[in-house]
Amino acid sequence: MGILGLSKLIADVAPFALKEMEMKNFFGRKVAIDASMCLYQFLIAVRSEGAQLTSVDGEPTSHLMGTFYRSIRLLENGIKPVYVFDGKPPEMKSGELVKRAEKRNEAQKALDKATEAGDAAEMDKFNRRLVKVTRDHCEEAKQLLKLMGIPYVEAPCEAEAQCAALVKAGKVYATATEDMDALTFGSTILLRHLTFSEARKMPIQEYYHDRVLKGLELNEDEFVDLCILLGCDYCESIKGIGPKKAIELVTKYRSIEKILENIDQKKFIVPENWNYEQARALFKNPEIANPEEIELKWTEPDEEGLVKFLCGDRQFNEQRVRSGAQKLMKCRSTGTQGRLDSFFKVLPSTTPNQKRKSIADVKKESAKKLKGGAKGSRKPK
Repeated sequence: MGILGLSKLIADVAPFALKEMEMKNFFGRKVAIDASMCLYQFLIAVRSEGAQLTSVDGEPTSHLMGTFYRSIRLLENGIKPVYVFDGKPPEMKSGELVKRAEKRNEAQKALDKATEAGDAAEMDKFNRRLVKVTRDHCEEAKQLLKLMGIPYVEAPCEAEAQCAALVKAGKVYATATEDMDALTFGSTILLRHLTFSEARKMPIQEYYHDRVLKGLELNEDEFVDLCILLGCDYCESIKGIGPKKAIELVTKYRSIEKILENIDQKKFIVPENWNYEQARALFKNPEIANPEEIELKWTEPDEEGLVKFLCGDRQFNEQRVRSGAQKLMKCRSTGTQGRLDSFFKVLPSTTPNQKRKSIADVKKESAKKLKGGAKGSRKPK
């Protein structure tokens, strides 16, 4: 899930914390990729592009197709990917996992009805909701990455937390995921859309953690509390508090404890036994492997091993696999130029044309919304 509404809040209040870039802008960079998020994208997106593959047993291989070809694309653009896999979920996430299971059950019932009615659009819609990344998907992806010569890391707990730790330790440049909680875990740079299909023509969004804090006028602790108020995977949020109200309250009171002392709890319903303190602790001190002890090595691809793994039962085209292996070899042998900013300090460019909403503006909008607002004041959806 990530953090609900955070990307929109940043776009409104701190647009200078976000840049839209092309993939070529990241040449020479090492990037930690949230593997489970990636595999989920591939299982859905590859099918929607009409290129779904299955093994002879009917098992989907889209996650392998996506990992193979998108990783090659990254390497050809001079990016060195390292995939980070989730470990065991924290106990506090169990409630969120139960909710997801319930939603899948509801989607299955809706899919059965759509199938009975022969509604193709609804069938596709609910099929997507039933997609789940399994342990087998992850193990197959690890095997493939090893054959490709691309490193991967097995996190003891949350992949986003491990990615953030690698970034903060200077092992990689950024975390690549769609979940905004990578920023909550302290990743200095977050990249979204990096592993999207080229056909979607989506620019890569680059978020800067320090600029987010500056734009929201918060310190690190206050930002974590804001993310908990917005809604995260570890605990429920307070009913009636949306993104605008959340930033207003955090800016005014500076901590969840002070907010709870000052809000009308009849109007804003606080969950019973709300475990926000444990959620805060998970964000600030997550369970991670020591990044200093992690060695990232990109090695020679195993062409014959790739052919054996992907062709045959998994039904990949041998010629295309060998072509991909040759591209991997070429990327390995040519390497990449050193980046200019590895020799000189590059000053960030200013963007005066971007209009930033002040915290005061957000407060005014929040107050208007609470009063019902003036007629015609809302923007059309």
